[in-house]
Amino acid sequence: MKRNAERMELTMFDQLTDMIVNYVEVKKEDIRPESRFIEDLGFTSFDFMSLLGEAEDVLDVEINQELHRLLRKNIAEMNKVIGSMEKYVAENM
Repeated sequence: MKRNAERMELTMFDQLTDMIVNYVEVKKEDIRPESRFIEDLGFTSFDFMSLLGEAEDVLDVEINQELHRLLRKNIAEMNKVIGSMEKYVAENM
């Protein structure tokens, strides 16, 4: 319960940037919604897949294989998709 309460206080972007700095050497303040994971932030494919796994656990969502390619585009796209998933779950559960 505490983890969910803390999660609700942070924006989705804040949550994602908190996770991102654990995978690549980048300052949180240098991460922008338009930042691309591989090209701008220096993610490897393995790092990106690990980030997706962590996002699924922390944000309590399931990201299927079809979304993986879309989410690679940039942080704003990941934020939008995961936010939509969380909204759907909240409204329908």
